[in-house]
Amino acid sequence: MTFTVAEVRSRTYKAKDAWWTVFLVDPLAGPLVAVTANRTSITPNQITWGAFVLGLGSAGCFAMADWAWLVAGAVLYHLSFVLDCVDGKIARLKGTGTVLGGWLDYVFDRIRVLTCTLALTWGQYAASGQEIYLVLGVMIVFLDMLRYVDALQIAKVRRQMRRTLKKATQESATAGLPTVSADLLLEDGDLDADEITVRPAGTVDLQQEFRTRFDWYLRVREWLRAHRVRTHLVSGIEFQMAVFIVGPLLGQIVAVTIGAATLLLVFEAAIMYKLWLSSRDFTRALAGIPPPPTHSTLSTLG
Repeated sequence: MTFTVAEVRSRTYKAKDAWWTVFLVDPLAGPLVAVTANRTSITPNQITWGAFVLGLGSAGCFAMADWAWLVAGAVLYHLSFVLDCVDGKIARLKGTGTVLGGWLDYVFDRIRVLTCTLALTWGQYAASGQEIYLVLGVMIVFLDMLRYVDALQIAKVRRQMRRTLKKATQESATAGLPTVSADLLLEDGDLDADEITVRPAGTVDLQQEFRTRFDWYLRVREWLRAHRVRTHLVSGIEFQMAVFIVGPLLGQIVAVTIGAATLLLVFEAAIMYKLWLSSRDFTRALAGIPPPPTHSTLSTLG
């Protein structure tokens, strides 16, 4: 079977992605996926290993410290990230994804960030003697860890809210009490509640307060959605690219890293604020679901 670039786009591109990926990676990854899938028998795991090796090569360049090597390191880092996107797209295109592949992809990403951080900051410290680079190294590793832990915990909280609401509606419905349909609960799966535009009557909305307070956000979201860009504009991907590509290319590692770190924290704080507002909507929705009668209540009624 021959795959076209259009098929690669329709079958492997995410509905929403980081703007760096949408504008600077996918235009390279899409044609590369088509060529690789059509003309080679290379597996996604082999590509994952290739991306990992390029990442280590990037770290080696960063350790050399001078600007020419920094440029080479930035180029290799970007190519490593492109391959990191190619492996997943080929897996989705051919249906050859594996649990091991997902584990390798995650672990290699973390190792790449760690080794490139150590090489970049230690190399600059050794060349300049400025201790600020050691501080930057700790900050980069900490923020990368914080972002992943925060993302996992937020997803966990959202799943718990969905399960609790679904259980409450099912128990209420079993008791014959009027309630919302459990099948219409928002915040389902990978789709955030604020991405749902059609809201059937009786739907539980866990982003109502957020939209009420920030109605301008809906207009921004629509423009970003039209370009497949997620509203979390500075996530871990953009942070990595600023640290390992933009900073080295501009020769402004300290300024760019601090600026990117600040923006990352601002967007992480916005996500946590949004989750807090969702928790308020969750509390109100749960309070509005009639509880099933207890055993003592049934005895009294009898």
